[in-house]
Amino acid sequence: MKKQVQHRQYNFPDADLYVQCMERIRYALRDIEFFEQYGYSKDRLAAFKNNCEKFRKLPDDDELLGDQMITTEKKATAAEKLKTAIRSIMTRVAMKYSNRSGRYRKFGTAKLGDMTDAQLLFCGRRVVRVARQQFDFLSEVGLTDNVIQRCVDACQAFENSMNIQQDRVSERDIAVEKRIEQGNTLYQEMIVLCNIGKDIWVEKDLAKYDNYTVYESNNEQKKTRKAKESVK
Repeated sequence: MKKQVQHRQYNFPDADLYVQCMERIRYALRDIEFFEQYGYSKDRLAAFKNNCEKFRKLPDDDELLGDQMITTEKKATAAEKLKTAIRSIMTRVAMKYSNRSGRYRKFGTAKLGDMTDAQLLFCGRRVVRVARQQFDFLSEVGLTDNVIQRCVDACQAFENSMNIQQDRVSERDIAVEKRIEQGNTLYQEMIVLCNIGKDIWVEKDLAKYDNYTVYESNNEQKKTRKAKESVK
């Protein structure tokens, strides 16, 4: 069964979630004697804080995207080197045969600049294979083992760069899913904590009740702050 896609349960940045969680933990420590009456202990609060710190240390998407972009750039460089190696062989083929001949067509390089990564890799390998088959005919136009090996090495380097880039894409997907999952866990725990805090102070202290109010966006928080300031 395919794993269900995770979605954020909160509408603010991860950094804000961390700050809000830590802020509520401080309030709960202040009010711990009341929280214990709800079965919410210091140990549970300490575990919540520990999970917040683990969440803070997770790499964010900018870091992961940066790594992915670097590998994409390296793959593009490897692709150009492979195309250069292929063209070096095809220049010699064109000298020996017409570029409209069947022997030339056999190399399959007509749309080299428009190929996908997979097509380019297959093309490079085909060029090496066909060049070896026609080595005796092409040696007189400068085709050597070194020229062919250059294409072989370029194919391998390009394939490696493709694999590395795909690994970074997968790592990013996994990390994003992990971050969402851990963020949702923190958010759920914060809501439990805040519900207890509001229940404690609802009829006793409005300011402390407000300490446990969760704002779903920075804009909501700013509006509330301005409203309080206008009353003053």
